[in-house]
Amino acid sequence: MHDIIEQLEKKRAAARLGGGEKRIAAQHAKGKLTARERLELLLDEGSFEEWDMFVEHRCVDFGMADNRPPGDGVVTGYGMINGRLVFVFSQDFTVFGGALSEAHAEKICKVMDQAMKVGAPVIGLNDSGGARIQEGVASLGGYAEVFQRNVLASGVVPQISLIMGPCAGGAVYSPAMTDFIFMVKDSSYMFVTGPEVVKTVTHEEVTAEELGGAITHTSKSGVADLAFENDVEAIAMLRRFFNYLPLNNREKPPVRPSEDAADRTDLSLDTLVPDNPNQPYDIKELIFKVVDDGDFFELQPEHAKNIVIGFGRMDGRSVGIVANNPMVLAGCLDIKSSIKAARFVRFCDAFNIPVVTFVDVPGFMPGTSQEYGGIIKHGAKLLYAYAECTVPKVTVITRKAYGGAYDVMSSKHLRGDVNFSWPNAEIAVMGAKGAVEIIFREDKGDPAKLAAKEAEYKTRFANPFVAGARGYIDDVIQPHETRKRICRSLAMLKDKKLENPWRKHGNIPL
Repeated sequence: MHDIIEQLEKKRAAARLGGGEKRIAAQHAKGKLTARERLELLLDEGSFEEWDMFVEHRCVDFGMADNRPPGDGVVTGYGMINGRLVFVFSQDFTVFGGALSEAHAEKICKVMDQAMKVGAPVIGLNDSGGARIQEGVASLGGYAEVFQRNVLASGVVPQISLIMGPCAGGAVYSPAMTDFIFMVKDSSYMFVTGPEVVKTVTHEEVTAEELGGAITHTSKSGVADLAFENDVEAIAMLRRFFNYLPLNNREKPPVRPSEDAADRTDLSLDTLVPDNPNQPYDIKELIFKVVDDGDFFELQPEHAKNIVIGFGRMDGRSVGIVANNPMVLAGCLDIKSSIKAARFVRFCDAFNIPVVTFVDVPGFMPGTSQEYGGIIKHGAKLLYAYAECTVPKVTVITRKAYGGAYDVMSSKHLRGDVNFSWPNAEIAVMGAKGAVEIIFREDKGDPAKLAAKEAEYKTRFANPFVAGARGYIDDVIQPHETRKRICRSLAMLKDKKLENPWRKHGNIPL
């Protein structure tokens, strides 16, 4: 017995050492933590239960038979984050550059299968050079097995990817199908083909950072949600983010009691919106002032800034927040903002998280680039997401709600549960000036007459009371009581039940 225990401890020590001291030192020299160090920071102390520590690859080609490190380049298992169950895998760059083999993929698939059975999120810490070339098609098969589980787990348990090193080729498609992607600046990147291939095929000179770095994907492409300075910050923020999410699609979001009174008012909101309807203001100020303790976790803050998305809490309960931002493109909906918000709304709907929408939208962005880019289809994604959504939906129109964009932004017609408006809101087909120029185009040569008609149009339509008279707005509220009214509405809606007609799945306009 003593011998076998000694043998066990030797194997465990070898597995913990990964690719060896030299490679661990190289990982640290790059400012990166090892796979195991990352898990120690991510999970509650002493909670990690490791699986498949002794798994080895089965490749015998190219001298691989003599190099079989235990664990095969990925650490898998489960543990706790703030006392709540989570399944994890952490790729080990010190072992074959974290390259994925058949056995490596089987380890990941095992924890994903178990996560779906017990209803717990999956967090993947990606740091891999891609498919293990020595194994050929077997490694590609391994990726496909992981992809299949990403799809089956979608909408069942939350899936989060933390990109902490290279992620190239087929490797990028597993994170792409997860719900959220976080990256680390200067040490992580994602691309389908690397700079060398790009140079060969398209003759473009580009660095790995420019092609697929954290800044690129959080600002230009929108592939990633957030970029952090280093491994430690990324993991700390991931732990904070995890607190907003339910463990699975059958649970309600977690409740975190707050000292912040649900009926708190904020008189500064009465002067948030400028008198000049064309003057911008920061919608984030409203969000910070209505959520519990001013705690708002924004996602994709550098991408499609004309719409704001993220998580907050109202009276202790997690909510998803979507808000047009008049500071950027006047808050217009365009291709990027529609896609950004649609995906977020669908996540909230899948995991029972109520959606609070703040509306100040003058319409969809005009122009050839938008039309050629498919704004009709992409704008319809947001429309589809809100219309399909069955979780509690509370909407507040703060200023403008014009045209089709009024409909799209969680209007009463898309089964909005509670729709409020501030007193200065303008709910109309379009702004008064544009409307009058169309209706009274024969009076274009008479500015005085047009001005009088514009004033009349404003009086008759540029207010919330026409919509209120039809029941499209449930109440016109004072800005300072916004938090109180939202909290009351969400409390009323907490046991809401609504189901869409049975179907295999809808056909969202992709």
